[in-house]
Amino acid sequence: MKIKNRKARYKYEFLEKEIAGIVLNGTEIKSIREGNAGFTDAFCYFKDNETWIKNFYINEYSLGTSNNHDPKRDKKLLLTKSQISRFQEKSLEKGLTIIPTIAFINDKGIVKIEIALSKGKKTVDKRNTIKENDIKRDMDREIKNIK
Repeated sequence: MKIKNRKARYKYEFLEKEIAGIVLNGTEIKSIREGNAGFTDAFCYFKDNETWIKNFYINEYSLGTSNNHDPKRDKKLLLTKSQISRFQEKSLEKGLTIIPTIAFINDKGIVKIEIALSKGKKTVDKRNTIKENDIKRDMDREIKNIK
């Protein structure tokens, strides 16, 4: 199960990527396995030398009881000290931010999040991205029609 941040590739240019673990409560993992999560406007921030993710929305588990989790709570990311300090240092530069790109469950059944140090695209860059995607899609269609 992969949950992608589709708007991120359109809005941002990725400079550097890392895989991070995430601290979840009991019913959150079950809800993610059902695919009930979203990255709408999610971003990472630093607090007390720890990395946190904000606006990573995980719906309540459908079979949960009164012990269900809060869908909008901030979640802690698990990174090494060197990764945290590197990202924290680079995110202080003007125009750079850290955003989650993909959430997935690895072979061991653990939820991981791919985060990226990214720079916002300008309107012209967004147009170029759309144009490149359209050209690529048209070429793929032509190749399929030939076969």
